[in-house]
Amino acid sequence: MTFARVTVDPLQMGGVPCIRGLRIPVATIVGKLADGMTEVEILKAYPDLETEDIRETMRYAAEAVRERELPLLVAE
Repeated sequence: MTFARVTVDPLQMGGVPCIRGLRIPVATIVGKLADGMTEVEILKAYPDLETEDIRETMRYAAEAVRERELPLLVAE
């Protein structure tokens, strides 16, 4: 899967995945969505973003989680 709107540049933001070369990390947008912000609120807070940036960010995050296992607590 390729991502046209998610970029990684080792010379920008320490090489963390960002949106379209902007200094907006994917993790920041995923965190805002997890905290309950709507797409409209995020677009208002980050006027350089577009709706498709947010959607591709979520696809990227889903693919990143699919690629590795994360430690989870097992309910007893």
